[in-house]
Amino acid sequence: MFKELSGRTKSILIIILLLPLFVMDVVHYFKLPEDTVSEVKETVLFPRGATLQQIADSLQAHHLVQNPGRFLFWIRMFGLEKNIRAGKFSIPFGLNEAQLAKYLGRARPGNIRVTLIEGWSTERICRRLSKKLHLSLTKLDSLANDKEFCRKLSVPAETLTGYLLPNTYDLPFGMTEEEVLSFLVDNTLAIFKPDSVREAMKRLNFSVHQTLTLASIVEGEAVLDKERPIIASVYLNRLKRGMRLQADPTIQFLIPDGPRRLLYRDLQIDSPYNTYRYKGLPPGPINNPGKASILAVLFSADTRYLYFVARGDGSHIFSKNQSEHLKAKRAFNRLRRKIARQKKLKQQDKTE
Repeated sequence: MFKELSGRTKSILIIILLLPLFVMDVVHYFKLPEDTVSEVKETVLFPRGATLQQIADSLQAHHLVQNPGRFLFWIRMFGLEKNIRAGKFSIPFGLNEAQLAKYLGRARPGNIRVTLIEGWSTERICRRLSKKLHLSLTKLDSLANDKEFCRKLSVPAETLTGYLLPNTYDLPFGMTEEEVLSFLVDNTLAIFKPDSVREAMKRLNFSVHQTLTLASIVEGEAVLDKERPIIASVYLNRLKRGMRLQADPTIQFLIPDGPRRLLYRDLQIDSPYNTYRYKGLPPGPINNPGKASILAVLFSADTRYLYFVARGDGSHIFSKNQSEHLKAKRAFNRLRRKIARQKKLKQQDKTE
């Protein structure tokens, strides 16, 4: 019987059959969300470049929509095609397709928390940014080592190493690779704007680049915050006396299989970053130092220390001369051998 009807009649019947569903959705649409939604929310991430169909499928996968086609219908009905953004959204359960279209049409993506650790390499920072913000790792790495991009950001180097300030950030999803790297560089350069900081740099006769270079060495050496200004003072005192810095972190920077215990042959590596062979600061930062290490260089402790040796617990023994330093090293070596013997005895006890 249905086949015998004309095309126009069929269309009218289809409209009549679908009209109740349309009316029901309209009624639900004009209800306040508080009348229908659950307090429980689901976090959904819409990647950059996702199509509306992909977004609808993602919503279905998260059990937020039953009928993706109906959701897309309401998106187009309300003219919201350009309102749906990439980003992270917290969406309440219980919305029908019309309400969900309305909700996403006016929603703004939430921020994504990204933690970058002090002393991380630029490569590691790029990996974290890529993973958290769904950015291209290849592009991040390329930009971070692009001399022209560095110049654009007022970085006087061929790499952004040292200029990507570690911290915990709440970043908006959808930032481009250029934007997020520029943001981190701006945060680093902002540290150097206060008058007190500029005066400290003038007193040391340091540029921003030199400050970050020494700060990266302090970052690589320090474990305890209270020791950062003391460690910085050691390196500054050595620079004033024309002594080599002899900073282990600069060697760790050079070896491909680090960090590990350094060997004598490592100290012979011929590189301007080898502070055991060359006097003065290395050409640039060896990692990305945190604000505490940067300020430790600019406002270092007033000491006469020229040496330090690690205790093995994160702290250091500081010495004013080589005699004191050698004494401290011998004491530490005795302690290390004692600990090694104790470990060996414990292992023997377990096997007996």
